[in-house]
Amino acid sequence: MKKLKIKDLKKKVMHVAGGEVLTEDIFLKNIRFIFLVIVIIALYISNRYSCIEKIAEIESLQKELKDAKYESLTISTQLEGISREAKVKSLLDRNGVVLEKPKDAIYKLK
Repeated sequence: MKKLKIKDLKKKVMHVAGGEVLTEDIFLKNIRFIFLVIVIIALYISNRYSCIEKIAEIESLQKELKDAKYESLTISTQLEGISREAKVKSLLDRNGVVLEKPKDAIYKLK
């Protein structure tokens, strides 16, 4: 087994870090492929970020919808309580408004 020497390791690191690897034939022959891979990776990251933002917005809107449903239910319950005949009659009596029930039957026209 061959041991890696510190000089060999330093030489390899300097080869990559110094930019000499960019002038090799294998890199130059595959420059289009490498560029394509980089573009695809950038598109993938962009798409993932966009999806995460949209999911967060959907969750926020669902929470807002749930709150609106509860508020609507509360308001409709309050409206039912206020519009009951006995409640309306007591409010009319308290405010001094005189109303009478109609004597004739109600007719529906078709």
